[in-house]
Amino acid sequence: MPRTYLTTPIYYVNDRPHIGHAYTSLATDVLARWKRLDGHEVFFLTGTDEHGQKVEKAAQDAGMDPQSFTDQVSQHFRDLAVRMGFSNDDFIRTTEERHKRACTALWEVLAARGEIYLGHYEGWYAVRDEAFYGPDELVERDGVKYAPSGAPVEWVREPSYFFRLSAWQDRLLEFYQRNPDFIAPASRRNEVLSFVRSGLQDLSVSRTSFRWGVKVPGDDAHVMYVWLDALTNYITAVGYPDTEAERWKFWPADVHFVGKDILRFHAIYWPAFLMAAGIAPPRRVFAHGWWTNEGQKISKSLGNVIDPLALVEEYGLDAVRYFLLREVPFGNDGDFQRKALIARLNGELADGLGNLAQRTLTLIQKNCEGRLPPEAPRTESDAALFGSLDGLIGTVGASLDAQMFHAALESIFASVREANGYITQQQPWALKKTDLVRMAAVLRHLHSALRVYATILQPFMPDTMARLLDQLGVPEGARDLAALANPLPEGTALPPPAPLFRKIEETA
Repeated sequence: MPRTYLTTPIYYVNDRPHIGHAYTSLATDVLARWKRLDGHEVFFLTGTDEHGQKVEKAAQDAGMDPQSFTDQVSQHFRDLAVRMGFSNDDFIRTTEERHKRACTALWEVLAARGEIYLGHYEGWYAVRDEAFYGPDELVERDGVKYAPSGAPVEWVREPSYFFRLSAWQDRLLEFYQRNPDFIAPASRRNEVLSFVRSGLQDLSVSRTSFRWGVKVPGDDAHVMYVWLDALTNYITAVGYPDTEAERWKFWPADVHFVGKDILRFHAIYWPAFLMAAGIAPPRRVFAHGWWTNEGQKISKSLGNVIDPLALVEEYGLDAVRYFLLREVPFGNDGDFQRKALIARLNGELADGLGNLAQRTLTLIQKNCEGRLPPEAPRTESDAALFGSLDGLIGTVGASLDAQMFHAALESIFASVREANGYITQQQPWALKKTDLVRMAAVLRHLHSALRVYATILQPFMPDTMARLLDQLGVPEGARDLAALANPLPEGTALPPPAPLFRKIEETA
């Protein structure tokens, strides 16, 4: 059985989850569900990043100790995963003992291989980003210097252990050349290549200015740099340092899904750490874009942060899941507009797929005694419908393997539009009076199309497609991709249909 390992970033627990967190996890969830449908053994990991100066400060501001603070905020991310229907197999927290053991083991391997040394660091440091920046990356406004992210920076000097990142510059460039699909989309790959070619400096990988982190083995005055700690989670969860662990078979990860703001850490530091430790790097890092809200940048100060759970409450879980991956090519920035969400829900879901299912299944109830008509040969009149269906699974699979979620959905709904044209053209309600055999054939063909749509849309809209598969009479054990090769028997009893999607009236 083929294996697939997919990860979200581990989310930083200095605040509550927002739409960006939901978006990354949703993409990971859809690909994980698709791979399971396709017969893969899947390991899907998410979790929370709980160490570092930012968390220590956020806990102080909240009047709490860091562990109690992270316990509380981490739970919000667990709750989000449940409410959004994510199918993760594990939820990792960097404050867990298994993770501290993995970090310690990785550090010891890197130190033993001569990849880490003790020195002093001076540089411009952004607390918000947990990152140092070069002078040429900064802009100054009103006497304050800012990083490219907009975070203010301060000059920091402290003793630090360093990772010999500079020694990995050429080896990283060679790695990228050998693995052209490692960074996606292509525009992000170009950013990383440009950054690495401009020259890599050794990386500070410890701190002495705060205490909330994993202690450096043999030197309690230092805690590990939060990104070395955080990135290690991906191997912690599969058993590291025990490479005989059951889950180690999943490494290397197939896709790390991340936001574009943390691409550098995942595409430069992470493969360098791993290769320096003699561990295979992941196969791909996909960095998606950011959402704006009705044309405005999302920020707490503007009060326009989008709460994904509030959207689910208002529009329904599957409608929100569908819209987020349908509206914008994954990898691009996108603007969240309620008007667009309502248009997609009413047009493609309610009027498109929902109406097709309701018409077809109601006609089978009325004209075939609620039982599935027999299979029928295809005629020339059926060519356009089956032309849109044949190869659809392969097309959708190829799009999802490239993380082109919008393209996968466009392929499916192009076929749904073809099926709606087919039922209008064939008029099975009129055929009842003139040709019962042809009527039954048309309804069987439409049922077959609906079964394909319901099966391949399960990763995007699991609850609604489960209800549609129920209405189509598909047994629970016959809902994966392989089962589509086995037609349902003639005469299968179908329950009375019920609407799948509710239409939303747009308010001013």
